[in-house]
Amino acid sequence: MKNKNLQMLGVVFSAVLLAACSSTDVEEGGEVNSGQSLSGFDGSVSGGSGAAGAQGFEQNEPAVEEEQMADLNSVFYFEFDSSSLTADARADLDAQIDRLRDSVGTIRLEGHADERGTREYNIALGERRAQAVADYMVLNGISRYRIETVSYGEERPLSFGQGESAWSENRRVELK
Repeated sequence: MKNKNLQMLGVVFSAVLLAACSSTDVEEGGEVNSGQSLSGFDGSVSGGSGAAGAQGFEQNEPAVEEEQMADLNSVFYFEFDSSSLTADARADLDAQIDRLRDSVGTIRLEGHADERGTREYNIALGERRAQAVADYMVLNGISRYRIETVSYGEERPLSFGQGESAWSENRRVELK
């Protein structure tokens, strides 16, 4: 009897473990990809009349958006110990802002720093950099509620090594 109880407990534990490990697909914008919108309309049109398409129900073309984004720089670099946007960063950011005005999704800005300085200082510096980009976007017509900022400090370097070339690649904000 005790053996049967242990087997049953093992089955229940396994089921709970599998349920806890299951995941939901999440798209880049942070939205759950369940195949349906909240309204229950998935954007597909059945029937041959095409009248529904004329009513403004259009599906977004993710491939087109990815192509547009590939042409634009989505990483903005900073000078040492600075959260001020450089002229190059502003030019790249202006191009991104023009594209983002026509979209409605969430914009994620990830701030980074090089390895110099304490962990706490670099987290704060990465946050100031992300906020500088967010402020520039807001001043140029992007709604603040769409922008999410996060700082990784020195935790996610692009380039490993000691020297200005490696450090300059890690002083950045990435647009996701």
